[in-house]
Amino acid sequence: MITRTLCHMCLGTRSHTRWLTLRFHSTLTATFADGKAGTIIKSVSTNIFENLALEDWIHDNIDLQKRSILYLWRNTPTVVIGRHQNPWQECNLKLMTTMGMPLARRRSGGGTVFHDLGNINMTFFTSKKNYDRHRNLSVVTNALKTLRPGLDVQSTERFDILLNGQYKISGTAAKLGRSSAYHHCTLLCSADRSVLSSVLKSTYQGIKSNATPSVPSSVKNLFDEDPTLDSETIMTALASQYNMEFGFDSPIYAVDPGEEECWPGIQNMAQELQTWEWVYGRTPKFSVCTNFDVHGLSSSANITLNLDIKNGIIENCVMDMSTEWLPKNVSEEFGSFLKGCKFCPNEMAMLVAAFLRVTPLGEYSSRMYSLCENVIARV
Repeated sequence: MITRTLCHMCLGTRSHTRWLTLRFHSTLTATFADGKAGTIIKSVSTNIFENLALEDWIHDNIDLQKRSILYLWRNTPTVVIGRHQNPWQECNLKLMTTMGMPLARRRSGGGTVFHDLGNINMTFFTSKKNYDRHRNLSVVTNALKTLRPGLDVQSTERFDILLNGQYKISGTAAKLGRSSAYHHCTLLCSADRSVLSSVLKSTYQGIKSNATPSVPSSVKNLFDEDPTLDSETIMTALASQYNMEFGFDSPIYAVDPGEEECWPGIQNMAQELQTWEWVYGRTPKFSVCTNFDVHGLSSSANITLNLDIKNGIIENCVMDMSTEWLPKNVSEEFGSFLKGCKFCPNEMAMLVAAFLRVTPLGEYSSRMYSLCENVIARV
């Protein structure tokens, strides 16, 4: 019986795949202590935070000066933004909340991507000296051409991979440390493209930011080109091609990134990646300028809302409107009340409720309630 302390070790060749069950800790220790130059691992987890944490753990704890690692992993539906991106600009956060879909910020740069089980992620770990994105991408394109001779897949100068010269099937990001590096990329096999297009479409307006923007591209699944190109088949081919390209003979080791015994400290690393301070608070400083109409019981007004946001926190809030509709001292008091609030609808709703409880509004109550609802709706 396989328990959490066990893992599968897959010993694979081009002609056959053989599975053995071994104790996880001893297997992992032997794997990284055997002196071999190349190792292939495959995550048994589909949790984005565990899988990203394993990337960080390997980069921080494994000596990569004389060793290379290929890490294969997949996730349940998730949106992943680059280290220097603005999530409010990149994705439909409200739809994701409704769908229960998490947002993750990785430690590498690059653009925003959608993950599901129809998307393969692969990470190439090397020394900084041996870091070579073009060579890594050749592993991917050659593996695909081995499975389907004549398949038109080519890497670009932007380190994307295009299918038939026009459809993006893979994007790239990387992290370079002092002596080690990793290059990771996606590969669209059979991802849900309708969900992809829906969640990677921001609904926020009026954002001004120096954050790294994503570059929209037409995409296509490999499965749509050839139904035999499923995720498991492709991952096996990637491992085989990786061994061939770099002269390795590694089997595929299935690993559990949630196993604290094997990766000491990894649970804390995964938890840090889920914090609001990392996912949202690391967003580069930005501003929001938006315009909307609000309605009281017997009148309406046009409002211009200006927000300055740093580390995900409202630093300044100014609302311009007719002073006949709402006295300036009331709008200024409301703006001051929002300073220090997270740019987050739930926290803002609680803060607004507190403001309405403690602030005497008299004849302006209905107008103020309408204003508050509209401001929250734009967060």
